[in-house]
Amino acid sequence: MPDFEIATLDRAEILFEPWSWPFAADRRADIDRYFASLQQERPGVWNGCALLLNHYAIENGVLRGRCFETDFASLCAWREWQFPDPNVYNVFAAAALQSADGAWLLGEMAQDTAAAGLRYFPCGTPEPGDIDATGEFDIIGNLVRELHEETGLAIADLAVAPGWSFVRDRCYVGLMKRLTAQQPADELRARIMRNIARQERPELVDIHIVRSTDELDPALPRFMTLFLEHAFGR
Repeated sequence: MPDFEIATLDRAEILFEPWSWPFAADRRADIDRYFASLQQERPGVWNGCALLLNHYAIENGVLRGRCFETDFASLCAWREWQFPDPNVYNVFAAAALQSADGAWLLGEMAQDTAAAGLRYFPCGTPEPGDIDATGEFDIIGNLVRELHEETGLAIADLAVAPGWSFVRDRCYVGLMKRLTAQQPADELRARIMRNIARQERPELVDIHIVRSTDELDPALPRFMTLFLEHAFGR
């Protein structure tokens, strides 16, 4: 399998299936030591529960997969150690926020978060609470919550594109939903920054406007660079 891929999806269906992750059990002591060190460096990081993907397939524009629950410490250690189990994926839904004048808006993560300093679209790690009554990961529900928590924007005020952009970078699997605002980039950024200023402990500390590939920055994870290059036609 190549280490990255991009595709267009009509929909995604990810079911929850309990599973014991061998990596989390076998490396428990190492994980706990790593996470204790991370918390000393970034006191805002805490060890909750998270959902990871351990199987997916794309056929006829539909992604079908299975996810399982683990602890955030194991997720962080696995990412930091460059994915020692390559058959698991850090799946997330991202609000690909675009202004009325065609720019993309990216959030910069606060220094006390696990992704300190990185820039990407509003998104968050799926949690067990994102599993609906049918046992499926509520991807849209997760997206709506994270968008509002991080930016104050309501999805009802945005134009929502059909389908998803699927972007995989090694073991990152991003499901990007294109959302277009009615405001130009500078006005939209100002609105989000006012919302951030009202938050006691915001996850985002800044909003960056990207109008072309010339403005791509090393602070962007590669999955973001891949998406934006594709969006700009490169």
